[in-house]
Amino acid sequence: MSIRCTTRARKGMVALTVAAGLIVGVAGCGGGGDDKKPRASAPASKSSGSGPSAQEGQAEQPLAELKGPNGLLLQLTSATRDTGGFVTVSGTLKSDADKVLSLPAQLSGNETEILRNGRSFGGATLVDPKGKKRYYVLRDTDGRPLTTTGVTSIKSGETIPVFMQFPAPPNDTTEVSFQLPMFAPADITISG
Repeated sequence: MSIRCTTRARKGMVALTVAAGLIVGVAGCGGGGDDKKPRASAPASKSSGSGPSAQEGQAEQPLAELKGPNGLLLQLTSATRDTGGFVTVSGTLKSDADKVLSLPAQLSGNETEILRNGRSFGGATLVDPKGKKRYYVLRDTDGRPLTTTGVTSIKSGETIPVFMQFPAPPNDTTEVSFQLPMFAPADITISG
């Protein structure tokens, strides 16, 4: 099953993120290992793609390539700081396996609140080594993670677009480490 995020769905998620961020406030935006993290989300919807981008036609160099189990490869193509106080990390998940792979449940993380809402990339985090903080995927007030959701398997050679949104680190922080369970971590640069 392949889930793609449309421009309309992403705008809806951005609105949800901003609204939830105002409700939750800044108190849980990083750090310690507590479960009080900001919330915002809506599941991605299936479509044939999104509108053309400003860089269409140019070869897009990935920010990082993370190798996962059983031939899974996650290419991160952008990490953009948005005016709403969050960072959107986008990329593609690809399978180099010779068979259909079930995605590991660990990608959803281990927080009960996220797990109740089905498969996602809710286990992803951004680590700010300068500020010594870890940023978890945003969630809405119902606990739904603001990531690509519903992907349970991937066919051999298939590529699935994915995204994850996080609270933004301070503006002077541009270098962070992206981490996803069962994948090698990667240092990425936040733009915008």
